[in-house]
Amino acid sequence: MRKLFLLLLLIAVAGGGYWFMFLRDQAPERPSADFADEKPATGLDPDNPTRELHVDFAELERTKPLTREERARLTPANLAGLSQEEVDQIYGRLSAGPIPDGYWDGGLFFPRGSGGKTRMGEIIGSVLGEIVNEKVQFAERIGHGLWQGKFFFKEQGVLRNAIQDLKLFEILIDDPTKVPKAEIPAKGWRSWISSTSDVWQLFPAKLHCGQSLLDGRRESVIIDYAYTDDVDGYQELPDSLAGRRGLRIRDEIRMVRPGFYLGRAYADRIFLLNFTLYDPAIAEAGMQGFLNGEDITEECWPGETGLAAAN
Repeated sequence: MRKLFLLLLLIAVAGGGYWFMFLRDQAPERPSADFADEKPATGLDPDNPTRELHVDFAELERTKPLTREERARLTPANLAGLSQEEVDQIYGRLSAGPIPDGYWDGGLFFPRGSGGKTRMGEIIGSVLGEIVNEKVQFAERIGHGLWQGKFFFKEQGVLRNAIQDLKLFEILIDDPTKVPKAEIPAKGWRSWISSTSDVWQLFPAKLHCGQSLLDGRRESVIIDYAYTDDVDGYQELPDSLAGRRGLRIRDEIRMVRPGFYLGRAYADRIFLLNFTLYDPAIAEAGMQGFLNGEDITEECWPGETGLAAAN
């Protein structure tokens, strides 16, 4: 009975993600950035043995650096329309930038192959591949309906995830009265009803700089869920599900431009999905200075040579 209840609830919540899916399905203009042709695998990534290496990021950055104008034209929507190999190539030509602070709106998308379908569905192919493709897209809608973004508490070195406040989910939380709550700008169909939306601050993580699992040449901002038992507001259920006794989630992010970060989520060092973080106020205020070549604050190690000269 409980499984049926959760299934019906997730189906209802999935509707919250249709807005983002609708926007992405409108095929936004493809980014103008150059990409390297995918080559036969050169070996396994030493930091992620489930992933084959196809592109030398150092060579890519030397020959095809991302200019600030190209980065300015990247958006959460047009990134979600790229193949995973292309998203990886964008990420490998970014640096961490400053560690974010405050609330950042979030979007997520699963890996896609060169044909636009989910990578898993494309690999499987045939009718079964189409079924898998539909199920992954359904999971995306669930994710957009539930996960709204992230709250960064920079001074404390802590992060919490913004999860849609659904009264029916209270049975899955040890003590709902102790969960920190907040209001965020409403999005999707909820914005037709109210300008704000109530969210829970669940799944705390710790913030620090560390080596990227995709590109070890420079650091990323790491969002680590492993040891959060001592974070104020931590509850065994559901917070432990993301931690060392659960899925062992580890996120990492790099800055595309002020107000916009591209992230990668891993479970036990296995890549799961991409996500974006966006603050429209910072993006608007920082765009002109970014295009004019103002220095980027780097709070993590930018590598021995930093980004390519085009930046």
